[in-house]
Amino acid sequence: MPVYKNQKRNSWYCSFYYRDWDGASKRKKKEGFPTKKAAKEYEAAFLASKSGNCNMTFQCLAELYLEDCRNRCKPTSFSEKEFLIRNKIIPRFGNMTVSEIKPSAIRLWQNELLSARRPDSRPYSPTYLNSIHVQLSAVFNYAVKYYGLGQNPAHLCGSIGQKKSAPMNFWTLEEFNRFLSSMQGNSSARVIFLLLFWTGIRSGELLALTAEDFDFSKRLLTINRNYCRFHKEDVFLTPKTPKSVRTIALPDFLCDSVQEYISRLGSHPPDSRLFPVSKYYLSSQLKRGCELSGVPQIRIHDLRHSHASLLIELGVSPLLVSERL
Repeated sequence: MPVYKNQKRNSWYCSFYYRDWDGASKRKKKEGFPTKKAAKEYEAAFLASKSGNCNMTFQCLAELYLEDCRNRCKPTSFSEKEFLIRNKIIPRFGNMTVSEIKPSAIRLWQNELLSARRPDSRPYSPTYLNSIHVQLSAVFNYAVKYYGLGQNPAHLCGSIGQKKSAPMNFWTLEEFNRFLSSMQGNSSARVIFLLLFWTGIRSGELLALTAEDFDFSKRLLTINRNYCRFHKEDVFLTPKTPKSVRTIALPDFLCDSVQEYISRLGSHPPDSRLFPVSKYYLSSQLKRGCELSGVPQIRIHDLRHSHASLLIELGVSPLLVSERL
């Protein structure tokens, strides 16, 4: 595997031939390596990735996996995936050959994560530990499916942490009404929490709402997109799952509250966000309302659980509750 020195730039480059997926011969050239060794390692990893086997480094496999996921995941999901792989997994396994990574090596790494401490001396949460392991297992599953790895060593040694966080919390209708009484004088927050409690929609779905999503004559609300703030930009995505695109029936008093809120906006464009606030704003208003009203502190997502609990208490079948949510 010859590599070459670029005398003008004082760097190294590699130039070689390989066969692509349909057998055609292609030439690959890559420049800008600081050392001869780095150029050789790149060439070896590239050829291994094209050969369809696992005689490549874990870092090479991880890069292939991330590139495959880039256009298949939502930007926010991909960003979380990439962060965990690059910061928690590659530093440990990056230089190891994929076929040589054994369950015992992963088990040792798991034990180190379990005993690790954050800067504030607290251990990593069980759900965070599980998320790291899930990403490692996903990379190996990719190798099993596309690069001939015999078995997933991360699966063999078992997972760590736990998939779900602490048990869900929810408010009763009486607790919600006590909370809502603290929203007097803040019409925006009041309508926001009315919608979250009485529809069960997700916070991202609420923040994406426009006036066009409401059909007040039929008392219906259409959910067809999700909002998030990503890299300092407003991003609108499809809802979490295909079934999340849905139409929700609204009670009369909720329609009246939303219509009154919209009327106070004046010349607000019908296709613009009704609630141009952040998820941080929702959480801060929730915390403030809990402190003022004395109701138990819950999360924004727990309002979704509260809605489901209310419907079940009213005798709605679990199937219909599931479809509504």
